[in-house]
Amino acid sequence: MESLPEAVLIRILASIPAVDLVLVCRLVCCQWKNLVDGAALWILKCQQEGLIRAESDADNWQNFYFLSKKRKNLIKNPCGEEDLEHWGEVENGGDGWKIEELPGDFGKEFPSEEVHKYFVTSYEWCRKAQVIDLRAEGYWEELMDTTQPKIMVRDWYAGRSDAGCLYELCVKLLSENEDVLAEYKTETVTIPQDNDANWTEISHTFSNYGPGVRFVCFEHGGQDTLFWKGWYGVRVTNSSVTVEP
Repeated sequence: MESLPEAVLIRILASIPAVDLVLVCRLVCCQWKNLVDGAALWILKCQQEGLIRAESDADNWQNFYFLSKKRKNLIKNPCGEEDLEHWGEVENGGDGWKIEELPGDFGKEFPSEEVHKYFVTSYEWCRKAQVIDLRAEGYWEELMDTTQPKIMVRDWYAGRSDAGCLYELCVKLLSENEDVLAEYKTETVTIPQDNDANWTEISHTFSNYGPGVRFVCFEHGGQDTLFWKGWYGVRVTNSSVTVEP
């Protein structure tokens, strides 16, 4: 192995699982450590696995590789397929939260065929929240403190065409002690009665938020503005939080 050209050795190492590269191969010798810590090996692994990134955007290819492989929606049960599982109820006013099938009465189909259900609010404020433990999801402390990868938040909301409603979204980045390190909060969105019932996406990207982020708290909700008994308030679905490569 010592006599192999470096380019050949990189190709051999690129066939090894990424975790083994970092935890095992990196410890073999100084040469292997330098290769595992360098960009060439991870650029090759990214190319082999179809992970695309502009070279001009390159900073840490190893982090890019791991973040790309781990990228997923960290919100559990985003569309109500598991009733209210994984969601904590901050407020459950009126008749409380309900899950309905798309498109629902006086509603519109969702832009994605993969979404089949939504959560709907009642005639008093309904809010629900979910706290994401970033370390439990595999985002280690050094990564969050040093690289500070972008954290993308998305939500979708709609009213029903025969009733007005209100909608709010609040997302906080929290420290180990749950201190708020960064926050995104919408103004209260008012949807008038006799609206078109179209689904609207809202999004925000956290970046350069500083060290110490360990949790993401995602909270949203609303109510109807006519105070009709039942579930005439805002509809929400397909919420997402992703850590971007």
